[in-house]
Amino acid sequence: MKLDALLSFANEISDIIANEIVPRTDIIMVVLLIICGLYYSFLTRFVQFRMLSSVFRILTEKNKQHSKEYISPFEALMISTASRVGIGNIAGISLALTTGGAGALFWMWVMAFFGGASAFAESTLAQIYKSKDDTGGFKGGPAYYIKKALGSHFFGSFFAFILIITYAYGFNGLQSQTMTSSFKVYYDMLNPDASVSFSSSFWPVVIGVILTAFGSWMFFSHHTKIGKVSSLIVPFMALAYVLLAVIAVLMNLDKIPLVVKVILESAFDFKAMFGGFAGSALVIGIKRGLFSNEAGMGSAPNAAAAALTSHPAKQGVIQAFSVFIDVIICTSSGFLVLFSMAYLGLNETKIEGGMPLIQETMREYYGSFGIHFITIAIVLFAITSLIGNYYYAQANVKYLTNSKLVMNLFRITAVAMIFIGSQMNLKLAWNLADLTMAFMAITNIVSLLLLGGIVNKVLKDFNIQQKAGLDPKFNASKLGIKNAECWD
Repeated sequence: MKLDALLSFANEISDIIANEIVPRTDIIMVVLLIICGLYYSFLTRFVQFRMLSSVFRILTEKNKQHSKEYISPFEALMISTASRVGIGNIAGISLALTTGGAGALFWMWVMAFFGGASAFAESTLAQIYKSKDDTGGFKGGPAYYIKKALGSHFFGSFFAFILIITYAYGFNGLQSQTMTSSFKVYYDMLNPDASVSFSSSFWPVVIGVILTAFGSWMFFSHHTKIGKVSSLIVPFMALAYVLLAVIAVLMNLDKIPLVVKVILESAFDFKAMFGGFAGSALVIGIKRGLFSNEAGMGSAPNAAAAALTSHPAKQGVIQAFSVFIDVIICTSSGFLVLFSMAYLGLNETKIEGGMPLIQETMREYYGSFGIHFITIAIVLFAITSLIGNYYYAQANVKYLTNSKLVMNLFRITAVAMIFIGSQMNLKLAWNLADLTMAFMAITNIVSLLLLGGIVNKVLKDFNIQQKAGLDPKFNASKLGIKNAECWD
């Protein structure tokens, strides 16, 4: 009875957070995201598009100082992309389309269009104000530039704390739970008349143990291994998924006018938008855009700061590009759903949004191969997201303390959360993560809006050197930037 009472209390708290608190913080967050994206897009003269031609050259350039202690710009890109490109890009997009309507995809595109500038700003700032790590590499992120540039250790610590809670425990628990539940379709196929449900069988425990073992290996290894594993898995995973989406669209070219019509009608359904603003395509699309591309949230800068590069703006450009990689993946998921009969006949079936819908969609296009592929994709998406999320959290543990004991305790609890997540329905954890993520994003966006002058100064320095035919080199003291000890 005590356990039932505890679960009931947890559900009540979860409902209050989800229905009363989160909608209010979401609206504040959405407004600030729009303001930040517009501000930096015009301040930097749309750097997210203007400097895309420099991406490949920056990614492939060699640095004479490169060693096992540092991660390369490409590895930093893969770590941030690993976190951005997760299960949310598959099941999350499907759920957004069923709850907010097809127009949510349009507003995701709008969010990314301007969000790339926010991603440039936060990652450039992370590079400027990074610090030396005790392993010989670099560490940094919003907590560091809030402290060094704005002089607020309190808000830097506040940001670090809520990021750890959000990523290491909230998001990683959910990645584990969703990945484990994706195997339910096989259990149901093999045991159609089973008296024991999938969640009550021993299979979630087996899957949880395997995933936890992998997490232990990664979390207790050297941080550069995280970048190397991500750089191997992420490109393959993304390309294969996008290819199948393109094939699915080519198979249904005749549906393009209908799909475009559905997207635009839903996106600009003002009656629905203002009748239920928090659940409208606009808000859900912008929220999903943030959850997915993380532009302005303050997570990707933690990876960007660790890269070895000659100028902060280089890593800013790379991270802006990462937003567009995420957009391609999200669009692929969106089109897979929108071009399917499973979505068009959703109201006439018992198929739910999220994972069941995307699985049925892939079955429709590719038969049993589609089911197998989406399972593999989900596993790879989950693994790389676990890696990226942990990397962000550990960078912020290092901000709060240099204690090896605290770091090892954090690693143990982060590993434990993977197993716990694989066994539980984390409704409360998801709602708490929603809430802490909103506070995290709001804290970061406010700091970004206060630091526009520094970002603009650094970008102008980069452009001047680039126009002179030089490989841009950064010197903080020449630009009058203080507390940037790695650049003096």
